[in-house]
Amino acid sequence: MRNTFAIRFRGLKANMARIELADPPLYLNRHYSWLQFNERVLEEACDTTNPLLERVKFLGITASNLDEFVEVRVAGMLQQVEHGNREPGPDGRIPEEVLKELTARIHSFVGEQYDCWRDKIVPALERESIRVLSLKQLRPAAREFIANFYTKSAEPLLTPVTVDPAHPFPHVLNKALCLAFLLKRKRRSTQTYLGVVMVPRALPRVVALPSGEGKNEFILLHDIVRAFAGRLYHGYEILSAAAFRVTRNSNLYVEEEESRSILETVDSQIHRRRKGSAVRLEIEAGANEEIIERLQANFRLAPEQVFRINGPINLSRLFQLYEQTPRTDLKYKTFVPRELVLKPGAASIFGIVRKRNLLLHHPYDSYAAVVRFIESAAQDPDVLSIKQTLYRTSENSPIVRALIEAAPKKEVAVVVELKARFDEASNIRWARNLQEAGGQVFHGVVGLKTHCKLALVARREADGQIRRYAHLGTGNYNPSTARFYTDLSLLTSEPHMTSAVHHVFDYLTAYSERAQYTPLFVAPLNMGKNCTTLIERETAHAKAGRPAFIVAKVNSLLDEKIIAALYRASQAGVQIELVVRGACALRPGVRGVSSRIRVRSVIGRFLEHSRIFIFGNGGRAETYLGSADWMHRNIYERVEVMFHVRDADLCRQIITEVVAPYLADTEKTRILLPGGDYVRAREAGRMSHSKNGHRFNVQEFLIDFVEGREGIESLPAAPRFLKFAAPRDLGAASN
Repeated sequence: MRNTFAIRFRGLKANMARIELADPPLYLNRHYSWLQFNERVLEEACDTTNPLLERVKFLGITASNLDEFVEVRVAGMLQQVEHGNREPGPDGRIPEEVLKELTARIHSFVGEQYDCWRDKIVPALERESIRVLSLKQLRPAAREFIANFYTKSAEPLLTPVTVDPAHPFPHVLNKALCLAFLLKRKRRSTQTYLGVVMVPRALPRVVALPSGEGKNEFILLHDIVRAFAGRLYHGYEILSAAAFRVTRNSNLYVEEEESRSILETVDSQIHRRRKGSAVRLEIEAGANEEIIERLQANFRLAPEQVFRINGPINLSRLFQLYEQTPRTDLKYKTFVPRELVLKPGAASIFGIVRKRNLLLHHPYDSYAAVVRFIESAAQDPDVLSIKQTLYRTSENSPIVRALIEAAPKKEVAVVVELKARFDEASNIRWARNLQEAGGQVFHGVVGLKTHCKLALVARREADGQIRRYAHLGTGNYNPSTARFYTDLSLLTSEPHMTSAVHHVFDYLTAYSERAQYTPLFVAPLNMGKNCTTLIERETAHAKAGRPAFIVAKVNSLLDEKIIAALYRASQAGVQIELVVRGACALRPGVRGVSSRIRVRSVIGRFLEHSRIFIFGNGGRAETYLGSADWMHRNIYERVEVMFHVRDADLCRQIITEVVAPYLADTEKTRILLPGGDYVRAREAGRMSHSKNGHRFNVQEFLIDFVEGREGIESLPAAPRFLKFAAPRDLGAASN
């Protein structure tokens, strides 16, 4: 992949005289770019400066990430190729070409994952007396333990199948752990049979063994099942055995215009995900060739869709190793997030928000304040109504419980997104519970996912007037993920903001569309156009010699219109700093096109999830936060909200406590080079904004900052161009 990038980039430089902004070499492939993101996560697994068990966790994350990528993105590419789609993407590649290169790159990446496990992590674990044992390594006490475990916990749940004309191949669930056996009857026949056992998900994939003091020993579940397979196949000789796993196409297809109920349609189709066509087979590298051939034929897979794994099948099971090992010295030190101080009583938080806007930076600021906001609304007798969007939330969500509690007593309207991928079943359950409690449940605008993060509370104040309070966020209403996702929350009672949020809910529940939603941008209505307009305004400022810069922090940057607008801005002289965690199709640093654009990716302890946008505006900077990335699907296929932060104090807080530290990071930042590769910031010589020229880890610093070990004076200085980004008065700023 890197060689291809380099060749295309050299071709681009050779044709600078006649380049156009639509030229394919200016756009990096989104799928390759995503794989590079997962490679950066894998770097964290291999990085010995990270705590050892956190490295295990990072490796598990790479496997979980890759699973979703294969069952959604690769599966989608396969469908395009099967349907004969030869339309090239922005980078000029047709689906067949992308799929071929993508498959080869995934095979290489999987090899790197297992090299990391076998050669780096396993030896390090063993030095700490943490071992994943094979059957041959078990001591007598451990053998007795697994025999009892198998007899009491595993065998009652197992259903062995021998594939023959009377017993068809069992339906194997998506990503389920399975074992395949090559069998021969003991008394007669030389014919071989294929045996298949699917292991129930109720069983732990990593089983802790009794061990001596100071030791933590484990065995993988499939090794236990394999050890006692003779009990399942009486009368057979087991010639060979291998663990395997099948990944299936997990796209859902919903024809909303023809469906009577979106809830019922999605509910029925999530079951189709379990039965989607196979797109990948993972099997132990030492598996008998006859087993591989039979499985490959059964699942109708091409040779390149078979992954021979030199290690445990499904590295995401390593999360269980992390959780079951009580070694706090090998994990990140726990930290205490900054709490919003509240007086007793449900009305306390409304009293604070009535006086001033609140900006929370999670997880450094506790998400409990957002939960308290919703719970207070449910409990406060003066609150008349609550409106909220729900995209993803936790399994035992206190926010949903509060909404259910409030539903019988006040007006509760909730827009639940049923098509939040892999959260459909949970959201359906919440939707039904809310309806049963008396709440109004809506599913947004037909054909569009509802991805915005909004809550609106109407409260009767002591003077008899009704005041509205709003929460607008960049992340989901999920207290669990809020502990390790970085996001921003705004709590406000400003009438212009709460009125606009009210109008967005009108759009979601009644399709009541307005020409403007100032101070909000709303996708798909005007967000794309307004973002492009803001970029073009910076271009005009630069051409006129006025201060012009753009800082954007997003998860992905893939939209062609936005990228082209950024290229034009760079050509005009606009300084552009982009913090893009994941996939980025923009190619920075190209002379004459993007030489003033720098792209960095931050991968660390927390998942970077906040979306921040700052525009220099000739010296009267404007700051926006939002739920949307700069991707086509966010801008044109979802209901998203981007909101203008007009409070000057909050803008300074965003710049000094969020943006400047991220631009100063040298330890967890990778810089995207013009050729398409990423290198560590310190390796790229990009330490000009680091704190006092020293190494600087932004996430560790922000933990120290909220815990009081670092003060305001320790905040890194912002880059010089950001001196225009702290306006004296934003009250009259234009939209």
